[in-house]
Amino acid sequence: MERKKQEIIKRTFFCILGLFIAGIGVAVTKKGELGVSPISSVANVLSLKYTDLSLGNWLIIWNCVLILGQIVVLRKKFQIFQLLQIPMSFLFGYFTDFGMWIISSIEVDTYIMRLGMVLLGTVILGFGISISVIANLILNSGEAFVKALSDTTHIEFGNLKVGFDITCVVLAIFLSLIFFDFKIVGTREGTIIAALLTGFVIKFFTKRIRKPLEKIMIISEGES
Repeated sequence: MERKKQEIIKRTFFCILGLFIAGIGVAVTKKGELGVSPISSVANVLSLKYTDLSLGNWLIIWNCVLILGQIVVLRKKFQIFQLLQIPMSFLFGYFTDFGMWIISSIEVDTYIMRLGMVLLGTVILGFGISISVIANLILNSGEAFVKALSDTTHIEFGNLKVGFDITCVVLAIFLSLIFFDFKIVGTREGTIIAALLTGFVIKFFTKRIRKPLEKIMIISEGES
């Protein structure tokens, strides 16, 4: 029991570390002003329209909407421990705002620099997600929502994930057209770049850091 408790503590640490790094990644991508990742695109548009709330605040709200969506889809099959996604969503939002504060003084005044920020942010985001995935404690609300749909409809997770990302981008564009006099704001080529590259980045890092991280997290008999 003690060994299991230590392992959960370590997994929790790496899950939160992954969220922190992912939040920094979103902030760096946002700094490029060429759009953010598909799952964050709706919150990004809302943050540009309703500026009283930060991007991090809107990410919290959006993630909570996705958690509510899981409850609606799964109903009685929804597991209570999945409500841990709520505090994780708050942490992710706070980490994103913290990241934006850290890089607020960086001048990004050329297109090449903006593109560089999108690419750097995508790499950082993918690295953070890979750590959280390896920690294997709890899914982020976006992936958990897709998994809920997959479990209910019996459609392959990967196919639904692509559809979910596309839906997020379409919704973000739709909201932008409504809020900004038929102009597309907050969703640009950076969103497409993030959509195309994030999965590959996650796969790249996961393959290389899974064994060393699991070696740290898994407590053997002799260590207990």
